[in-house]
Amino acid sequence: MISGKILKTYGWPEGKIIGLAKSAAEDLAKTGLEQDAILVWLDGVREDPGKYLADPTFAALARECLRRSKAPHDESLDIVRDQPARYTVWGEHLIEPPAVAQMDNAMRLPVAMQGALMPDAHVGYGLPIGGVLAADDAVIPYAVGVDIGCRMRLSVYDVSPIVLGQRRAEFRNTLLDRTRFGLREGWELRDRPDHAVLADPAWEATRLLKSLKIKAQQQLGTSGSGNHFVEWGAFRLYADDEQLGLKAGEYLALLSHSGSRGVGFKIANTYTELAAREHPRLDASLRHLAWLALGSEAGQEYWLSMVLAGRFASANHAVIHQRVSAAMKLREAASVENFHNFAFREVLADGSSAIVHRKGATPAAKGVLGVIPGSMGDAGYVVRGRGAPEALNSASHGAGRRMSRRAAFNTITRTARDAYLRERSITLLGGNVDESPQAYKDIESVVAAQSDLIDVLGKFTPRLVRMADEAGEF
Repeated sequence: MISGKILKTYGWPEGKIIGLAKSAAEDLAKTGLEQDAILVWLDGVREDPGKYLADPTFAALARECLRRSKAPHDESLDIVRDQPARYTVWGEHLIEPPAVAQMDNAMRLPVAMQGALMPDAHVGYGLPIGGVLAADDAVIPYAVGVDIGCRMRLSVYDVSPIVLGQRRAEFRNTLLDRTRFGLREGWELRDRPDHAVLADPAWEATRLLKSLKIKAQQQLGTSGSGNHFVEWGAFRLYADDEQLGLKAGEYLALLSHSGSRGVGFKIANTYTELAAREHPRLDASLRHLAWLALGSEAGQEYWLSMVLAGRFASANHAVIHQRVSAAMKLREAASVENFHNFAFREVLADGSSAIVHRKGATPAAKGVLGVIPGSMGDAGYVVRGRGAPEALNSASHGAGRRMSRRAAFNTITRTARDAYLRERSITLLGGNVDESPQAYKDIESVVAAQSDLIDVLGKFTPRLVRMADEAGEF
């Protein structure tokens, strides 16, 4: 038995924390661990408590370690820079000035270290969509975004895309029957899928995550509104590719775009509000970009929640692709999955450690595969990252909007949208005019503007597109 006296010898302080350490030690002793091994485990919790917030043996101890390490907030650290920190822009001719001005403002944050702006950039909340921001030991919930871990997934089948014409009704009905779209949509109880993500112990780590598990169960395997989609199409691989495990040629493919649904939305808003309360004197123009110190209890809670939301978003795609593929009796030959709206611990070119936020931008480190989609009426591309330090190893996440949703509603008619799709032999199931192809930038120009960031491996052309019938947020 490890006593309080032994723990004090090893540097554990008096108070509640030593009682929690003893309790954790007792649990470990029941598993047969010797004293030295138990002390090593306890030291691990003390050194990096955030790693243990979801572990039932150590969660209470980890939380107390975080509370004790919290330093009083120095409001002088909230003073923004007179000039923005260094960032580089790709495809500046494709980006409207308000998005650049928004990035300028974001880079004035005192925690900002370096940034990049992708050619699909347009105005967002706080950080522009297409913005990449490296922060010093801090995480910014709204620089991640509300749809945490939103991503693309492409499944490629060793089948000719000619079958889309031969069995069009079957492919169409499968999209209608095996997918669910919309802000409040979920699967009926009898049809809800199961996935290992629902058994993740992180759901029990905080009161918020416990409350969100029911929503996760309801929405697993579904897609939101706005620009989320599931679509059948043709994928042309330009050359044999060992990483993909495919020969050059044309294949049937399924492409999806979705995220963490209501789970990510609630996490983002909860911790953004908390961060704003921690920085009451922060310039009003940057309140949406209030940050949490990564070593704080709130910062570690957000990080754990963000990572779980990312796993949940990935599970959504796994379920969608499994259900749709199974309905058509197809077996995946290759897949590509890449995600945006996330923060990553990374090392910058100068060797410093940073938290890199990619809001509407995707990882493009050397050798990393990704998908850059166009719109419901335009092609997308499978790419491989080249690893550009000035871009923080990033690339665009799509074509990017050239007009807001409101402007699209005011200027694009359904007749014009549908004519655009007919010319390209694309069938749309659902969808609203705010997602019309005419509302998006030219994907060819966007891809060309980042030729030093990515290599293009192949082209995906949509044929049957499923989207929500409701509009996205203005």
